[in-house]
Amino acid sequence: MTTPCPLDNVRIVLSHTSHPGNIGATARAMKTMGLSSLYLINPRLFPDREADARAVSARDILDKIKICTELDEALENTVLAAAITARTRMLSHDVFDARQGAHELLRYAQQKPVALLFGAETSGLTTAEVNKCQIIIHIPTNPEFASLNLASAVQVMAYELRMALTETSHQETQSMIGSPANFNDLELFYAHLEQMMIASDFLDPEKPKLLMQRLRRLFARARLEKEEVQILRGILTALGKRW
Repeated sequence: MTTPCPLDNVRIVLSHTSHPGNIGATARAMKTMGLSSLYLINPRLFPDREADARAVSARDILDKIKICTELDEALENTVLAAAITARTRMLSHDVFDARQGAHELLRYAQQKPVALLFGAETSGLTTAEVNKCQIIIHIPTNPEFASLNLASAVQVMAYELRMALTETSHQETQSMIGSPANFNDLELFYAHLEQMMIASDFLDPEKPKLLMQRLRRLFARARLEKEEVQILRGILTALGKRW
């Protein structure tokens, strides 16, 4: 029986892509490194002839693209999502360089879906989008010219994932991961936590400040397992019965 390739569990997610040529070039970059799962969030133009032309022999990836209307849909059931961004964030998640990040993603992709999230060409990822991820990956570039084309950034990460696959044994990655909570589990937990904090008057919904952002960062660092999320939600439910 053939062992599934971890790269099959890797999603490339492009958010609000402006230029269809970048979608085609991304598909080509992915196929050269053995990636095949491409998600688009509200692309400006797709399908489009320029995307087909830039994809060359990777049109099969374009044919099975999943187009989403919101980020939650694209990250559904993933157990680790990485925001690819060059911008410094005030409240940052754990930050990896491209090589370290590829190894971290591959550890989780051994068992369940993971995602790499890329922002729009001109504006990059929003803070809200980054907050939906658990880690940040930064691609080191020349500090005097840090601008990196979208498809080029995808190519760098696809290459690093391919290299990580050749360097990491199946047995090693399997032994390092328990049963991680997926995106859906975590979003339900965050909603439950926010609801209970409001009910207890700990959180003022009119003046939330950065509380939920800080808590997301805290739990992102913890890499919660499914059973741990169930325990935390059980605690919240039990506390809720006392109010």
